[in-house]
Amino acid sequence: MSTIHWDLPAEKRDYSDIVETALSELDLTEKVSLLSGIDMWRTQALPQIGLRSMTLSDGPIGVRGRFWTSADPSLALPSPTAQAASWDTGLVREIGHLLAQEARRKQVDVLLAPTVNMHRSPVGGRHFENFSEDAYLVGRIGEAYVGGVQEGGVGTTMKHYVGNDAETDRYTVDNRIDARALREVYVRPFEMIAAHAHPWGVMTAYNSVNGPTMTSHRALMDLIRRDLGLDGFNVSDWTASRDAAANVEAGLDLAMPGPATPYNAALVDAVRSGRVAEEHVDAAVRNILTLAARVGALEGAEAAVDSPPEIAAPENFLREVARRSFVLVRNEGALPLSPDGRVALIGPAAKDARVLGGGSATVFPTHVVSPLDGLTGALGDKATYSQGVDLTEELSPASEGARLSVTAVGGDGRESEPEPLADGDVKWMGHIPGGFSNEDFSHAVVRGTVTATSSGVHEFGTRGSGRLKLTVDGEVLFDGDHHPQVSDPFEAMFGPGVSRGAVELAEGDTVPVELVFTPDSLNEHMPATLLFALLHTPPRRSDDELIAEAAEAARSADTAVVVVATTDLTESEGWDRSTLLLPGRQDDLVAAVAEANPNTVVVVNTGSPVEMPWREDVASILLTWFPGQEGGAALADVLLGAEPGGRLPTTWPARTEDAPVLAVTPVDGRLSYDEGVFIGYRAWERRGTVAPAYWFGHGLSYTSWEYRSMTVDGDVVEVTVRNSGDRGGREVVQVYASPEGDTGALVEGGLEKHRLAGFAAVEAEAGETVTVAVELDEHAFDVYSGTWTTVAGPWSLHAGRSVADLRLSQGVLR
Repeated sequence: MSTIHWDLPAEKRDYSDIVETALSELDLTEKVSLLSGIDMWRTQALPQIGLRSMTLSDGPIGVRGRFWTSADPSLALPSPTAQAASWDTGLVREIGHLLAQEARRKQVDVLLAPTVNMHRSPVGGRHFENFSEDAYLVGRIGEAYVGGVQEGGVGTTMKHYVGNDAETDRYTVDNRIDARALREVYVRPFEMIAAHAHPWGVMTAYNSVNGPTMTSHRALMDLIRRDLGLDGFNVSDWTASRDAAANVEAGLDLAMPGPATPYNAALVDAVRSGRVAEEHVDAAVRNILTLAARVGALEGAEAAVDSPPEIAAPENFLREVARRSFVLVRNEGALPLSPDGRVALIGPAAKDARVLGGGSATVFPTHVVSPLDGLTGALGDKATYSQGVDLTEELSPASEGARLSVTAVGGDGRESEPEPLADGDVKWMGHIPGGFSNEDFSHAVVRGTVTATSSGVHEFGTRGSGRLKLTVDGEVLFDGDHHPQVSDPFEAMFGPGVSRGAVELAEGDTVPVELVFTPDSLNEHMPATLLFALLHTPPRRSDDELIAEAAEAARSADTAVVVVATTDLTESEGWDRSTLLLPGRQDDLVAAVAEANPNTVVVVNTGSPVEMPWREDVASILLTWFPGQEGGAALADVLLGAEPGGRLPTTWPARTEDAPVLAVTPVDGRLSYDEGVFIGYRAWERRGTVAPAYWFGHGLSYTSWEYRSMTVDGDVVEVTVRNSGDRGGREVVQVYASPEGDTGALVEGGLEKHRLAGFAAVEAEAGETVTVAVELDEHAFDVYSGTWTTVAGPWSLHAGRSVADLRLSQGVLR
């Protein structure tokens, strides 16, 4: 059994009496009112029973709060792929503590996280927000995340239950998943978290699974509640609720956002007419009131947590998290760098850091430490910078040289106080500054200046659906309606903008800019969602010129460090990827720099796998994921000698077409998970004809490790390792179970060659020998065929550094 059984105070407090008392005081209309939000992020208050409103917030990598604006900044943590790459449940538990601390600061009661869907295919657009391709690793990291947040007195909602593993047609797709794969792979993390961390909530997905939509899937909701023991509340993904009767009977407690949801009057009518039993409403209200008791929102109920833990120096902690997540996948002696060497830092992402992915996980940090900031801070003038290539795939929100603010304007001409903007991007979800209602609001105005940082043609544009008027230096560049035709609303919010005109400027010129945005009519029953942007791109130089300049800089340096990255259009909620290729001419850049300087280090700043056709031609490759706001400082630490602590939570293909599972586009509304349980490394091993670039679990150290011995005692494997290098380090000992002989031959669909059965991290000084105990997964030798069943026969347990680098083995019988 897993050793993680979070002993939360909530488990020790029985709220049933106070919940039943409160419930008994409500009539049907009042009860039903609790099952819809009052706006984008808040629940209904009922003062007559001492119930205040609760605030829910997006937040896998930060806590946004009620207001999605740079005026209300948030800490930006490393992406969930980075968190999982630490393979460190203790660290992730502390991440939970920090998130709870941030939530309390922003008066948030429930964090809409963690995302525990699977890396089924590497082209999934939102994989940076998920943990791994392995269900056991997802579950272990998810347990720690949920446990840490709730130890801070803040609720969680593990999401998106279940099968939301891609973005294409996610609102309508019917994912067809066989019973074994559903339970062993896709439900498994939810099962582990429910059993061991007792989450206070779950979020049901947009998609359907084997027919019913998840918000009305009685069988799968019964599974997680009755069989897996979830006693928390169930909230829909935003706008996923569609049918009052079907949803409440399936166990959907809270429909968001509000106030207009399928519940309300329709549910009251359904109960009064006898079409829906009132006991379903009562069950839902109990779950809402229990949540309120746990977070301290119900008078007379002692909140679950009295003294939440605190992270004293959040920025230092975020730097440590990033450092311990970086994965060194190749090192031919270039790292660590000499502090006395000259370094040529190259790449647009070295200056304009990519620290988080696109979509609802986006937050506005107070500051971002870029790789350029980190290295120049550590090396001073021994580090130089070259852009290398132009990654402008589209016009970006105005930032370089821009000073902007945004104002809300009412129909009567009244204006809100100007709100400073970090860039030209405006995101108002669920609120309009100045206290305007949907009916009172007329339009928004972005005003300010742009100062040219270089001479030439500056391009300006817009993003947003509605009427837009863009004026630059007194000239109207666009005045008209724009309604992008997209299948997913997030593509309209975060997708490509539109160029509206060009202005010739000399370096140092400052011009006034203004964008007036008038949305289509706002629904008085729905929270306002206003997302638009003033876009600007400075003059662009040719890639050939930039690459030649970078190669020359590399030639003159002791080491070249090239930072390559994806862009906002590559990895985001709302769409999947068509290829794993890096955008732009970054591959050409790396090739040219490596030819100029064989001592080339490539820093891969992406949230999930990309192709690296140059990987054998460079000295070192370091994966930094989306490293959060302190990523540049952490990068400098690791390049200069701090141990890169991460291991791959997902297999990286060499080429897109090599990946065993690529299909993410439904056919006739259905997406068949024909591969069954064989995703990730299990699929690569089953096929066996093509090797990936880097296997699941892979990651190098700045020292070397010898695996000395292993012993098996029941469900515990003891592994002895020796640090055989000349410096201290950290090793992640991984244990895999493997069927031998004819074991599992009668299992329908076959058994995997290896399955992760346990892991533990160990630290040791140079020359030190240490022994670590690895506790095995409770289902390490099981399959699901109606029930969990142990597959009898000979098995082997293997210990090593990755699924492809197993150093020790021992046979066991089950």
